[in-house]
Amino acid sequence: MMNSSIEEQVGLLMQGTAYGDDETFKSMATELRARLVESQRTGRPLKIYCGYDPRTSDLHLGHTITMRKLRQFQELGHNVTFLIGSYTSLIGDPSDKDKLRPQLTEEEVERNARTYAEQAFKILDREKTRIRHNGEWLAGLKLKDLIYMASSFTVQQFLTRENFAQRMEKGDPIYLHETFYALMQGYDAVAQETDVQVGGTDQLFNIMTAGRKMQTAYGQKPQVGIIMAILPGTDGVIKMSKSLGNHIPILAAPEDTYGKVMSIPDSAIEIYFQLVTRYTPAQIEAIVHGLQSDKLHPRDAKMELAREIVNIFHGDEVAHAAEEHFKRVFQERELPSDMPVWPLEQPMTVIDLMYSSGLASSKSEARRLIDQGGVRLDGQPVANVDTNIDPGKGTVLQVGKRKFLRIP
Repeated sequence: MMNSSIEEQVGLLMQGTAYGDDETFKSMATELRARLVESQRTGRPLKIYCGYDPRTSDLHLGHTITMRKLRQFQELGHNVTFLIGSYTSLIGDPSDKDKLRPQLTEEEVERNARTYAEQAFKILDREKTRIRHNGEWLAGLKLKDLIYMASSFTVQQFLTRENFAQRMEKGDPIYLHETFYALMQGYDAVAQETDVQVGGTDQLFNIMTAGRKMQTAYGQKPQVGIIMAILPGTDGVIKMSKSLGNHIPILAAPEDTYGKVMSIPDSAIEIYFQLVTRYTPAQIEAIVHGLQSDKLHPRDAKMELAREIVNIFHGDEVAHAAEEHFKRVFQERELPSDMPVWPLEQPMTVIDLMYSSGLASSKSEARRLIDQGGVRLDGQPVANVDTNIDPGKGTVLQVGKRKFLRIP
């Protein structure tokens, strides 16, 4: 990866980013390109960091998105800092919350931080990762420092933020200490003299406004913000969250992880490949093209995705074992031994096959059964009425609870 061209590096590092508008994306890509060129010219690695507030000790796949991006920077030869928000955790980031976060004690933060970092090394290169706590510099700030930091911002900038605006509209309180969070995170960038900060879309204000403005105020070149998209949960729609039950814990058993990945809807396949795998933009583009052209079945794409994710955390051998377990338990469960066989010479849509084989009395009935969720291919619900079934894959078509057809 270190031998890749600057353009290839920019493409990889900007993969999975989300800024809300094309102009900001183009601006950050241009600034990143310039930093990479300068790094190559001078031989000085870039300083990259992402801050983590260890408000919980249990991580899920969504937490690993920024870690995956840090790993990409590591593999390109840059210096990466895994920053524990030992002081910012005492407040709690209000960016993605419509109510006040409970404050943690220093003991709770430190206890969570120990397990947090160990789980992070399942993604990051332990030997190339620098761990720091932002209490190193935030603990020593004086009131005059806070006044200077605050002078770069207006009250309106904070109150127009979506979460604060919602609370204002509902008449819910906004506590003054919550506004300190962005200032503290902005100063993290100053204290480390960072070139690039990685974070999720909920950190857009903290990184793109607070961090860059703070560095400018202290005479530093403003950092490049790598803003990562949010990973949807297993429902494919809502942000992955333990409280919603749509999460995939990174410490889950391999078989459980594999099964949960297989349960995501087809619409989420691309973003999962972008955010939580080691795949390059070119590899992902090939998968997307295969799906769009019906040359790649969504089930096969998800099996490749599930195998890759389990491989990341447990290795290749365990990943293949988890796949065999899934096939045995989920794809082959409750299948009748005397299942009728319907040979195909060429691909056929599921609707045509249901009608031709007699599993549906008409194509309209076949369409209705699919829309009602009553049709499955290899145990997975058929979501698209235009889904093709290919010969030579040993596919099992199920309609309702009792009708089965094997396509050799």
